Amino acid sequence: MTRGSRPSRAVLFHKPYGVASQFSPLPGPADLSGFGIPKGLYAAGRLDADSEGLLLLTDDGALHHTLTDPRFGHPRTYWAQVERLPGPEALASLAGGVRLKDGPTRPCRAALLEAEPALPPRDPPIRRRLTVPTAWIELTLREGRNRQVRRMTAAVGHPTLRLVRTAIGGLTLEGLAPGKWRWLTPGEVEALRAAGRAARGPRRRGSAPGRRRSSSGPRP
Repeated sequence: MTRGSRPSRAVLFHKPYGVASQFSPLPGPADLSGFGIPKGLYAAGRLDADSEGLLLLTDDGALHHTLTDPRFGHPRTYWAQVERLPGPEALASLAGGVRLKDGPTRPCRAALLEAEPALPPRDPPIRRRLTVPTAWIELTLREGRNRQVRRMTAAVGHPTLRLVRTAIGGLTLEGLAPGKWRWLTPGEVEALRAAGRAARGPRRRGSAPGRRRSSSGPRP
């Protein structure tokens, strides 16, 4: 993977709860500065501080564009712990698209997990109400809006208590403890690029490349 004459760099980071998806020289809430991530890398899509899971960082502008421009539709998978047990109707509503204040969501994959996933405990733990049971659902989205997963589950009557992004395309949390990161291999980067090209489809002959649009990417 190259960026001009210099090799591009990309890492996969397991962002813990309570950490902002940015580097900041100023004192304040925890950010990415304390995890040994190499300098010059920037998040391609964000996670709110109260969300956990996969965050991809790169210094490759073209790759960043591919991962954050909604036209490419990279799938992102989330596990959400929600209040009460969602029934078939709620799951069908999530899958078919939920009407939010900023418009209806795109169809997505929504499924109930049969058992609680094997995740590291959250620090601090969620606030449980003894009289209200919880369940875990899996959602795979191809778009990203501000706090989208939380708004979707709330819209169907099941507020999210804990949210973990478990996959970005074919990249997963496997082998990454909270607060740890690893380099992406050239093959993994190329797979992300290829998926973006496939999602966008062939460019019409003689057409000029579209102008890039600024985007912070999915931020559930």
